[in-house]
Amino acid sequence: MTDHHPLSREPSPETVSSVRLLADQALSRAAGAPLLPGNNIRLLKDAAENYPAWLDAIRGATRTIHFEIYIIHEDDIGHRFADALITKQQEGVQVRLLYDWMGALGKTSRRFWRPLREAGIEVRCFNPPRLSSPLSWLSRDHRKMLAVDGRVGFVTGLCIGQMWVGDPARGIEPWRDTGVEVQGPAVAAIEQAFAQIWATTGPPLPKTEIARREDLSPAGTIGLRVIASEPSEAELYRLDTLIAAVARRSLWLTDAYFVGTTTYVRALIAAARDGIDVRLLVPGSSDIALVRAISRAGYRSLLEGGVRVFEWKGPMMHAKTAVADGQWARVGSTNLNPASWIGNWELDVAVEDEGFARQMEAMFLEDLQHATEIVLSARRKVRPTTAVFTQPAAHFRRGRGSTNRAVAGALRIGNAVSAAITNRRVLGPAEATVLSSGGLLLFILAVVAVLWPRVIAIPLAILSGWVGIALLSRAYNLRFSKKKRQSRR
Repeated sequence: MTDHHPLSREPSPETVSSVRLLADQALSRAAGAPLLPGNNIRLLKDAAENYPAWLDAIRGATRTIHFEIYIIHEDDIGHRFADALITKQQEGVQVRLLYDWMGALGKTSRRFWRPLREAGIEVRCFNPPRLSSPLSWLSRDHRKMLAVDGRVGFVTGLCIGQMWVGDPARGIEPWRDTGVEVQGPAVAAIEQAFAQIWATTGPPLPKTEIARREDLSPAGTIGLRVIASEPSEAELYRLDTLIAAVARRSLWLTDAYFVGTTTYVRALIAAARDGIDVRLLVPGSSDIALVRAISRAGYRSLLEGGVRVFEWKGPMMHAKTAVADGQWARVGSTNLNPASWIGNWELDVAVEDEGFARQMEAMFLEDLQHATEIVLSARRKVRPTTAVFTQPAAHFRRGRGSTNRAVAGALRIGNAVSAAITNRRVLGPAEATVLSSGGLLLFILAVVAVLWPRVIAIPLAILSGWVGIALLSRAYNLRFSKKKRQSRR
Protein backbone atom coordinates (compact mmCIF):
# COMPACT_ATOMS: atom_id res chain seq x y z
CA MET A 1 0.00 0.00 0.00
CA THR A 2 1.43 3.36 -1.06
CA ASP A 3 1.23 6.36 1.19
CA HIS A 4 0.22 9.66 -0.41
CA HIS A 5 1.05 13.07 0.90
CA PRO A 6 -2.15 14.96 1.70
CA LEU A 7 -1.17 17.82 -0.63
CA SER A 8 -0.81 15.42 -3.57
CA ARG A 9 -4.43 14.31 -3.48
CA GLU A 10 -6.87 15.42 -6.13
CA PRO A 11 -9.03 18.29 -4.89
CA SER A 12 -12.52 17.34 -3.87
CA PRO A 13 -15.53 18.41 -5.96
CA GLU A 14 -16.47 20.80 -3.17
CA THR A 15 -13.03 22.43 -3.33
CA VAL A 16 -13.16 22.74 -7.13
CA SER A 17 -16.64 24.27 -6.91
CA SER A 18 -15.46 26.74 -4.26
CA VAL A 19 -12.45 27.79 -6.34
CA ARG A 20 -14.62 28.31 -9.43
CA LEU A 21 -17.05 30.40 -7.40
CA LEU A 22 -14.21 32.60 -6.14
CA ALA A 23 -12.78 32.94 -9.65
CA ASP A 24 -16.17 33.95 -11.06
CA GLN A 25 -16.61 36.44 -8.23
CA ALA A 26 -13.18 37.98 -8.86
CA LEU A 27 -13.75 38.25 -12.62
CA SER A 28 -17.25 39.68 -12.18
CA ARG A 29 -16.07 42.32 -9.71
CA ALA A 30 -13.03 43.27 -11.78
CA ALA A 31 -15.02 43.57 -15.02
CA GLY A 32 -18.15 45.02 -13.44
CA ALA A 33 -20.11 42.47 -15.48
CA PRO A 34 -21.68 39.12 -14.55
CA LEU A 35 -21.15 35.91 -16.50
CA LEU A 36 -24.16 35.45 -18.79
CA PRO A 37 -24.79 31.78 -19.77
CA GLY A 38 -26.76 30.33 -22.67
CA ASN A 39 -25.23 32.16 -25.64
CA ASN A 40 -23.92 31.32 -29.06
CA ILE A 41 -20.91 33.26 -30.34
CA ARG A 42 -19.34 33.36 -33.80
CA LEU A 43 -15.80 34.59 -34.42
CA LEU A 44 -15.60 37.00 -37.37
CA LYS A 45 -12.25 37.77 -38.98
CA ASP A 46 -11.60 40.94 -40.96
CA ALA A 47 -14.14 42.92 -42.98
CA ALA A 48 -14.59 39.95 -45.31
CA GLU A 49 -16.55 38.18 -42.54
CA ASN A 50 -17.76 41.12 -40.41
CA TYR A 51 -19.31 43.42 -43.01
CA PRO A 52 -21.44 40.74 -44.75
CA ALA A 53 -22.70 39.51 -41.36
CA TRP A 54 -23.63 43.06 -40.32
CA LEU A 55 -25.41 43.77 -43.60
CA ASP A 56 -27.30 40.46 -43.48
CA ALA A 57 -28.50 41.28 -39.96
CA ILE A 58 -29.56 44.78 -41.07
CA ARG A 59 -31.47 43.42 -44.06
CA GLY A 60 -33.25 40.93 -41.80
CA ALA A 61 -34.34 43.55 -39.24
CA THR A 62 -38.06 43.80 -38.53
CA ARG A 63 -38.25 46.10 -35.51
CA THR A 64 -35.09 47.99 -34.40
CA ILE A 65 -31.50 48.59 -35.45
CA HIS A 66 -29.10 50.10 -32.91
CA PHE A 67 -25.75 50.99 -34.45
CA GLU A 68 -22.88 52.57 -32.51
CA ILE A 69 -19.71 53.19 -34.47
CA TYR A 70 -16.64 55.33 -33.80
CA ILE A 71 -15.93 56.16 -37.45
CA ILE A 72 -17.93 55.88 -40.67
CA HIS A 73 -15.82 56.97 -43.60
CA GLU A 74 -17.57 58.81 -46.41
CA ASP A 75 -16.48 56.33 -49.06
CA ASP A 76 -18.02 53.44 -51.00
CA ILE A 77 -18.20 51.24 -47.89
CA GLY A 78 -19.75 54.01 -45.80
CA HIS A 79 -22.39 54.67 -48.47
CA ARG A 80 -23.16 50.96 -48.71
CA PHE A 81 -24.06 50.86 -45.03
CA ALA A 82 -25.92 54.17 -45.22
CA ASP A 83 -28.07 52.86 -48.09
CA ALA A 84 -28.85 49.65 -46.18
CA LEU A 85 -29.93 51.63 -43.09
CA ILE A 86 -32.07 54.04 -45.12
CA THR A 87 -33.80 51.12 -46.83
CA LYS A 88 -34.76 49.54 -43.51
CA GLN A 89 -35.99 52.84 -42.08
CA GLN A 90 -38.21 53.29 -45.13
CA GLU A 91 -39.57 49.78 -44.52
CA GLY A 92 -40.71 50.81 -41.04
CA VAL A 93 -37.79 49.61 -38.94
CA GLN A 94 -36.65 52.14 -36.33
CA VAL A 95 -32.96 52.81 -36.98
CA ARG A 96 -30.76 54.63 -34.47
CA LEU A 97 -27.16 55.55 -35.25
CA LEU A 98 -24.60 56.98 -32.85
CA TYR A 99 -21.21 58.16 -34.08
CA ASP A 100 -18.34 59.96 -32.37
CA TRP A 101 -17.62 63.60 -33.19
CA MET A 102 -13.85 63.22 -33.03
CA GLY A 103 -13.96 59.95 -34.97
CA ALA A 104 -15.95 61.56 -37.78
CA LEU A 105 -13.85 64.72 -37.88
CA GLY A 106 -12.35 65.04 -41.37
CA LYS A 107 -13.80 61.69 -42.44
CA THR A 108 -17.52 62.31 -42.78
CA SER A 109 -19.24 65.52 -43.88
CA ARG A 110 -22.72 66.85 -43.10
CA ARG A 111 -23.67 65.87 -46.64
CA PHE A 112 -23.30 62.21 -45.66
CA TRP A 113 -25.60 62.44 -42.62
CA ARG A 114 -28.36 64.51 -44.28
CA PRO A 115 -30.03 61.67 -46.28
CA LEU A 116 -30.09 59.41 -43.20
CA ARG A 117 -31.81 62.05 -41.09
CA GLU A 118 -34.24 62.93 -43.90
CA ALA A 119 -35.20 59.25 -44.12
CA GLY A 120 -36.23 59.35 -40.46
CA ILE A 121 -33.17 57.69 -38.93
CA GLU A 122 -32.27 59.01 -35.48
CA VAL A 123 -28.66 60.07 -35.94
CA ARG A 124 -26.78 61.43 -32.94
CA CYS A 125 -23.24 62.73 -32.54
CA PHE A 126 -21.40 61.87 -29.34
CA ASN A 127 -19.61 64.60 -27.41
CA PRO A 128 -19.23 67.46 -29.89
CA PRO A 129 -17.26 70.49 -28.60
CA ARG A 130 -19.21 72.76 -26.27
CA LEU A 131 -18.30 75.86 -24.29
CA SER A 132 -19.50 74.37 -21.01
CA SER A 133 -16.90 71.57 -21.11
CA PRO A 134 -13.54 72.63 -22.62
CA LEU A 135 -11.80 69.27 -22.16
CA SER A 136 -14.69 66.94 -22.92
CA TRP A 137 -13.07 66.02 -26.24
CA LEU A 138 -10.60 63.87 -24.28
CA SER A 139 -13.39 61.34 -23.67
CA ARG A 140 -14.61 59.56 -26.79
CA ASP A 141 -17.19 56.95 -27.71
CA HIS A 142 -14.78 54.39 -29.12
CA ARG A 143 -17.31 51.54 -29.15
CA LYS A 144 -18.23 49.56 -32.24
CA MET A 145 -21.47 47.58 -31.94
CA LEU A 146 -24.63 46.63 -33.79
CA ALA A 147 -27.80 45.16 -32.29
CA VAL A 148 -30.79 44.09 -34.36
CA ASP A 149 -34.28 43.36 -32.99
CA GLY A 150 -32.79 42.32 -29.65
CA ARG A 151 -31.98 38.95 -31.23
CA VAL A 152 -28.43 39.38 -32.51
CA GLY A 153 -25.55 41.62 -31.48
CA PHE A 154 -22.10 42.37 -32.86
CA VAL A 155 -19.12 43.62 -30.83
CA THR A 156 -16.01 44.41 -32.80
CA GLY A 157 -12.84 46.38 -33.38
CA LEU A 158 -13.78 47.43 -36.92
CA CYS A 159 -15.03 50.82 -37.98
CA ILE A 160 -16.58 51.34 -41.43
CA GLY A 161 -14.25 52.30 -44.25
CA GLN A 162 -12.41 51.21 -47.37
CA MET A 163 -9.16 50.51 -45.51
CA TRP A 164 -10.77 47.52 -43.80
CA VAL A 165 -11.61 46.12 -47.24
CA GLY A 166 -8.38 47.09 -48.97
CA ASP A 167 -7.83 47.94 -52.60
CA PRO A 168 -6.67 44.91 -54.65
CA ALA A 169 -6.34 47.03 -57.80
CA ARG A 170 -3.67 49.13 -56.10
CA GLY A 171 -2.13 46.19 -54.27
CA ILE A 172 -3.30 47.41 -50.85
CA GLU A 173 -4.24 44.66 -48.44
CA PRO A 174 -7.15 45.07 -46.00
CA TRP A 175 -6.63 45.99 -42.39
CA ARG A 176 -6.55 43.01 -40.05
CA ASP A 177 -9.35 43.12 -37.46
CA THR A 178 -11.61 40.91 -35.36
CA GLY A 179 -15.23 40.92 -34.19
CA VAL A 180 -17.90 38.55 -32.86
CA GLU A 181 -21.57 37.84 -33.45
CA VAL A 182 -23.60 37.06 -30.30
CA GLN A 183 -27.00 35.44 -29.94
CA GLY A 184 -28.75 34.68 -26.66
CA PRO A 185 -29.34 36.51 -23.34
CA ALA A 186 -26.08 38.49 -23.68
CA VAL A 187 -27.64 40.50 -26.53
CA ALA A 188 -29.73 42.26 -23.88
CA ALA A 189 -26.53 43.47 -22.19
CA ILE A 190 -25.24 44.75 -25.55
CA GLU A 191 -28.47 46.66 -26.15
CA GLN A 192 -28.48 48.02 -22.61
CA ALA A 193 -24.95 49.34 -23.13
CA PHE A 194 -26.20 51.17 -26.23
CA ALA A 195 -29.24 52.51 -24.35
CA GLN A 196 -27.03 53.86 -21.58
CA ILE A 197 -24.76 55.91 -23.84
CA TRP A 198 -27.69 56.91 -26.08
CA ALA A 199 -29.30 58.55 -23.05
CA THR A 200 -26.22 60.74 -22.57
CA THR A 201 -26.79 62.35 -25.99
CA GLY A 202 -30.51 63.17 -25.71
CA PRO A 203 -33.87 61.60 -24.84
CA PRO A 204 -33.47 57.95 -23.74
CA LEU A 205 -34.74 54.92 -25.61
CA PRO A 206 -38.26 53.75 -24.87
CA LYS A 207 -38.02 50.88 -22.39
CA THR A 208 -40.15 48.75 -24.69
CA GLU A 209 -37.40 48.90 -27.32
CA ILE A 210 -34.60 47.62 -25.08
CA ALA A 211 -34.20 43.85 -24.99
CA ARG A 212 -34.53 42.23 -21.56
CA ARG A 213 -32.46 39.23 -20.52
CA GLU A 214 -35.44 37.29 -19.22
CA ASP A 215 -37.21 37.64 -22.57
CA LEU A 216 -34.36 36.11 -24.60
CA SER A 217 -34.19 32.34 -24.97
CA PRO A 218 -30.87 30.50 -24.71
CA ALA A 219 -29.13 30.21 -28.07
CA GLY A 220 -26.23 28.01 -26.99
CA THR A 221 -24.11 26.94 -24.05
CA ILE A 222 -21.45 29.64 -23.94
CA GLY A 223 -20.96 31.97 -20.98
CA LEU A 224 -19.65 35.47 -21.61
CA ARG A 225 -19.42 38.92 -20.07
CA VAL A 226 -20.39 42.13 -21.85
CA ILE A 227 -17.98 44.78 -20.54
CA ALA A 228 -19.32 48.25 -21.25
CA SER A 229 -16.52 50.52 -20.03
CA GLU A 230 -17.06 54.17 -19.17
CA PRO A 231 -14.53 56.96 -18.55
CA SER A 232 -12.66 56.66 -15.24
CA GLU A 233 -14.31 53.33 -14.39
CA ALA A 234 -11.40 51.19 -15.72
CA GLU A 235 -13.38 47.92 -15.70
CA LEU A 236 -11.39 46.30 -18.47
CA TYR A 237 -8.10 47.58 -17.07
CA ARG A 238 -8.82 45.77 -13.82
CA LEU A 239 -9.83 42.64 -15.72
CA ASP A 240 -6.79 42.68 -18.04
CA THR A 241 -4.46 43.08 -15.07
CA LEU A 242 -6.23 40.27 -13.20
CA ILE A 243 -5.99 37.91 -16.19
CA ALA A 244 -2.26 38.66 -16.46
CA ALA A 245 -1.92 37.74 -12.79
CA VAL A 246 -3.90 34.49 -12.85
CA ALA A 247 -2.87 33.04 -16.25
CA ARG A 248 -1.26 29.63 -15.69
CA ARG A 249 -0.07 28.55 -19.14
CA SER A 250 -0.35 31.24 -21.82
CA LEU A 251 -1.47 34.80 -22.48
CA TRP A 252 -1.56 35.92 -26.12
CA LEU A 253 -2.43 39.55 -26.84
CA THR A 254 -3.16 41.40 -30.07
CA ASP A 255 -3.36 45.19 -29.93
CA ALA A 256 -3.43 48.07 -32.39
CA TYR A 257 -2.02 50.88 -30.23
CA PHE A 258 -0.14 49.32 -27.34
CA VAL A 259 1.04 51.82 -24.74
CA GLY A 260 0.88 49.76 -21.56
CA THR A 261 0.91 51.37 -18.14
CA THR A 262 3.79 50.56 -15.80
CA THR A 263 1.47 48.38 -13.71
CA TYR A 264 0.25 46.35 -16.68
CA VAL A 265 3.69 45.96 -18.26
CA ARG A 266 5.06 44.68 -14.95
CA ALA A 267 2.13 42.26 -14.70
CA LEU A 268 3.04 40.85 -18.13
CA ILE A 269 6.72 40.60 -17.19
CA ALA A 270 5.90 38.91 -13.88
CA ALA A 271 3.81 36.33 -15.73
CA ALA A 272 6.56 35.69 -18.28
CA ARG A 273 9.21 35.28 -15.58
CA ASP A 274 6.90 32.81 -13.88
CA GLY A 275 7.02 30.58 -16.96
CA ILE A 276 3.81 31.80 -18.66
CA ASP A 277 3.96 31.99 -22.47
CA VAL A 278 3.23 35.72 -22.92
CA ARG A 279 3.10 37.02 -26.49
CA LEU A 280 2.18 40.44 -27.86
CA LEU A 281 1.26 41.05 -31.52
CA VAL A 282 1.24 44.70 -32.64
CA PRO A 283 1.33 46.55 -35.98
CA GLY A 284 4.54 46.78 -37.95
CA SER A 285 3.11 49.72 -39.89
CA SER A 286 0.64 52.05 -38.21
CA ASP A 287 -1.65 54.91 -39.19
CA ILE A 288 -0.34 56.80 -36.13
CA ALA A 289 3.43 57.10 -36.40
CA LEU A 290 3.79 58.72 -32.95
CA VAL A 291 2.06 55.88 -31.13
CA ARG A 292 4.08 53.32 -33.10
CA ALA A 293 7.31 55.00 -31.98
CA ILE A 294 6.19 55.17 -28.34
CA SER A 295 5.03 51.55 -28.45
CA ARG A 296 8.40 50.44 -29.84
CA ALA A 297 10.19 52.38 -27.12
CA GLY A 298 8.67 49.96 -24.63
CA TYR A 299 9.81 46.77 -26.37
CA ARG A 300 13.12 46.44 -24.51
CA SER A 301 11.61 46.10 -21.04
CA LEU A 302 9.10 43.53 -22.31
CA LEU A 303 11.76 41.50 -24.14
CA GLU A 304 14.15 41.60 -21.20
CA GLY A 305 11.31 40.36 -19.01
CA GLY A 306 10.62 37.36 -21.24
CA VAL A 307 7.58 38.65 -23.16
CA ARG A 308 7.71 37.72 -26.87
CA VAL A 309 6.83 40.62 -29.19
CA PHE A 310 5.72 40.29 -32.82
CA GLU A 311 5.01 42.92 -35.49
CA TRP A 312 2.34 42.36 -38.12
CA LYS A 313 3.71 42.51 -41.68
CA GLY A 314 0.51 43.75 -43.36
CA PRO A 315 -0.71 47.34 -43.70
CA MET A 316 -2.35 47.60 -40.26
CA MET A 317 -3.15 45.29 -37.35
CA HIS A 318 -6.25 46.92 -35.84
CA ALA A 319 -7.62 44.02 -33.72
CA LYS A 320 -7.93 44.19 -29.93
CA THR A 321 -8.03 40.63 -28.60
CA ALA A 322 -6.66 38.38 -25.88
CA VAL A 323 -6.70 34.65 -25.16
CA ALA A 324 -5.47 33.00 -21.96
CA ASP A 325 -4.84 29.34 -21.08
CA GLY A 326 -7.03 28.12 -23.94
CA GLN A 327 -10.08 28.85 -21.78
CA TRP A 328 -10.67 32.61 -21.68
CA ALA A 329 -10.79 35.12 -24.54
CA ARG A 330 -11.63 38.77 -25.15
CA VAL A 331 -12.70 40.65 -28.30
CA GLY A 332 -13.80 44.26 -28.62
CA SER A 333 -12.85 47.90 -29.03
CA THR A 334 -10.45 48.47 -26.12
CA ASN A 335 -6.78 49.05 -26.87
CA LEU A 336 -4.12 48.35 -24.27
CA ASN A 337 -3.42 51.99 -23.45
CA PRO A 338 -4.61 54.52 -20.85
CA ALA A 339 -6.91 56.39 -23.25
CA SER A 340 -8.95 53.24 -23.93
CA TRP A 341 -8.75 51.80 -20.42
CA ILE A 342 -9.62 55.01 -18.56
CA GLY A 343 -10.65 57.80 -20.94
CA ASN A 344 -13.15 56.30 -23.39
CA TRP A 345 -16.47 54.56 -23.63
CA GLU A 346 -15.53 51.06 -24.84
CA LEU A 347 -17.30 47.73 -25.42
CA ASP A 348 -15.82 44.23 -25.22
CA VAL A 349 -16.95 40.67 -24.65
CA ALA A 350 -14.99 38.26 -22.45
CA VAL A 351 -15.79 34.63 -23.28
CA GLU A 352 -15.23 31.68 -20.95
CA ASP A 353 -15.41 28.71 -23.31
CA GLU A 354 -12.68 26.27 -24.36
CA GLY A 355 -14.01 25.83 -27.89
CA PHE A 356 -14.04 29.57 -28.60
CA ALA A 357 -10.66 30.05 -26.92
CA ARG A 358 -9.18 27.34 -29.17
CA GLN A 359 -10.47 29.22 -32.21
CA MET A 360 -8.82 32.37 -30.89
CA GLU A 361 -5.54 30.55 -30.31
CA ALA A 362 -5.62 29.10 -33.82
CA MET A 363 -6.28 32.55 -35.28
CA PHE A 364 -3.41 34.04 -33.26
CA LEU A 365 -0.98 31.35 -34.45
CA GLU A 366 -2.11 31.94 -38.03
CA ASP A 367 -1.49 35.68 -37.59
CA LEU A 368 2.03 34.96 -36.36
CA GLN A 369 2.73 33.37 -39.76
CA HIS A 370 2.37 36.91 -41.15
CA ALA A 371 4.39 38.60 -38.42
CA THR A 372 8.04 39.27 -37.55
CA GLU A 373 9.34 38.47 -34.08
CA ILE A 374 11.29 41.24 -32.38
CA VAL A 375 14.31 40.08 -30.36
CA LEU A 376 17.28 41.48 -28.47
CA SER A 377 20.61 41.21 -30.27
CA ALA A 378 23.86 40.13 -28.67
CA ARG A 379 24.45 43.81 -27.87
CA ARG A 380 21.01 44.03 -26.24
CA LYS A 381 19.55 46.05 -29.10
CA VAL A 382 15.97 45.57 -30.23
CA ARG A 383 15.82 44.18 -33.76
CA PRO A 384 13.47 42.13 -35.97
CA THR A 385 14.38 38.53 -36.76
CA THR A 386 13.69 39.20 -40.44
CA ALA A 387 12.97 42.27 -42.58
CA VAL A 388 9.78 44.02 -41.53
CA PHE A 389 7.15 44.72 -44.18
CA THR A 390 6.73 48.43 -44.84
CA GLN A 391 3.48 49.65 -46.39
CA PRO A 392 3.87 52.48 -48.93
CA ALA A 393 3.54 55.80 -47.14
CA ALA A 394 0.73 56.86 -49.48
CA HIS A 395 -1.54 54.26 -47.90
CA PHE A 396 -1.81 56.15 -44.62
CA ARG A 397 -3.11 59.67 -44.31
CA ARG A 398 -2.20 61.98 -41.50
CA GLY A 399 -4.86 62.34 -38.86
CA ARG A 400 -6.71 59.19 -39.80
CA GLY A 401 -6.42 57.62 -36.36
CA SER A 402 -7.89 58.57 -33.01
CA THR A 403 -6.62 61.59 -31.15
CA ASN A 404 -6.80 59.48 -28.00
CA ARG A 405 -3.95 57.36 -29.29
CA ALA A 406 -1.75 60.44 -29.22
CA VAL A 407 -3.13 61.18 -25.76
CA ALA A 408 -2.06 57.69 -24.69
CA GLY A 409 1.43 58.47 -25.95
CA ALA A 410 1.48 61.75 -24.06
CA LEU A 411 0.47 59.92 -20.89
CA ARG A 412 3.34 57.49 -21.32
CA ILE A 413 5.81 60.35 -21.79
CA GLY A 414 4.35 62.12 -18.77
CA ASN A 415 4.62 58.98 -16.67
CA ALA A 416 8.27 58.45 -17.54
CA VAL A 417 9.19 62.13 -17.05
CA SER A 418 7.38 62.20 -13.69
CA ALA A 419 9.24 59.07 -12.56
CA ALA A 420 12.56 60.57 -13.60
CA ILE A 421 11.93 63.83 -11.72
CA THR A 422 10.55 62.28 -8.53
CA ASN A 423 12.85 59.22 -8.64
CA ARG A 424 9.94 57.07 -7.48
CA ARG A 425 10.87 54.06 -9.59
CA VAL A 426 13.82 52.67 -11.54
CA LEU A 427 13.83 53.58 -15.22
CA GLY A 428 15.11 51.22 -17.89
CA PRO A 429 17.11 51.89 -21.07
CA ALA A 430 13.92 51.45 -23.11
CA GLU A 431 12.56 54.69 -21.65
CA ALA A 432 15.50 56.77 -22.86
CA THR A 433 13.63 57.59 -26.08
CA VAL A 434 10.53 58.60 -24.14
CA LEU A 435 12.57 60.83 -21.82
CA SER A 436 14.37 62.38 -24.79
CA SER A 437 11.04 63.26 -26.40
CA GLY A 438 9.69 64.74 -23.19
CA GLY A 439 12.91 66.63 -22.46
CA LEU A 440 13.10 68.08 -25.97
CA LEU A 441 9.47 69.20 -25.85
CA LEU A 442 9.91 70.93 -22.48
CA PHE A 443 13.13 72.59 -23.66
CA ILE A 444 11.40 73.96 -26.77
CA LEU A 445 8.53 75.28 -24.64
CA ALA A 446 11.03 76.97 -22.31
CA VAL A 447 12.81 78.67 -25.25
CA VAL A 448 9.49 79.84 -26.71
CA ALA A 449 8.37 81.16 -23.31
CA VAL A 450 11.56 83.22 -22.94
CA LEU A 451 11.76 84.58 -26.50
CA TRP A 452 8.04 84.93 -27.26
CA PRO A 453 6.18 84.90 -23.91
CA ARG A 454 2.88 85.91 -25.50
CA VAL A 455 2.83 82.71 -27.54
CA ILE A 456 2.52 80.83 -24.23
CA ALA A 457 0.66 83.39 -22.13
CA ILE A 458 -2.21 84.20 -24.50
CA PRO A 459 -3.35 80.59 -25.18
CA LEU A 460 -2.95 79.81 -21.46
CA ALA A 461 -5.06 82.84 -20.54
CA ILE A 462 -7.76 81.87 -23.04
CA LEU A 463 -7.83 78.29 -21.78
CA SER A 464 -7.88 79.39 -18.12
CA GLY A 465 -10.71 81.82 -18.80
CA TRP A 466 -12.67 79.21 -20.72
CA VAL A 467 -12.28 76.60 -17.98
CA GLY A 468 -13.13 79.17 -15.30
CA ILE A 469 -16.35 80.25 -17.02
CA ALA A 470 -17.29 76.61 -17.63
CA LEU A 471 -16.80 75.75 -13.93
CA LEU A 472 -18.81 78.76 -12.78
CA SER A 473 -21.59 77.88 -15.22
CA ARG A 474 -21.62 74.27 -14.04
CA ALA A 475 -21.74 75.36 -10.38
CA TYR A 476 -24.64 77.75 -11.10
CA ASN A 477 -26.59 75.03 -12.94
CA LEU A 478 -26.06 72.56 -10.10
CA ARG A 479 -27.28 75.04 -7.47
CA PHE A 480 -30.24 76.10 -9.61
CA SER A 481 -31.28 72.50 -10.27
CA LYS A 482 -31.02 71.73 -6.52
CA LYS A 483 -33.29 74.68 -5.62
CA LYS A 484 -35.69 73.68 -8.37
CA ARG A 485 -35.93 70.11 -7.00
CA GLN A 486 -36.50 71.44 -3.47
CA SER A 487 -39.28 73.76 -4.64
CA ARG A 488 -41.12 70.81 -6.21
CA ARG A 489 -41.23 68.89 -2.96
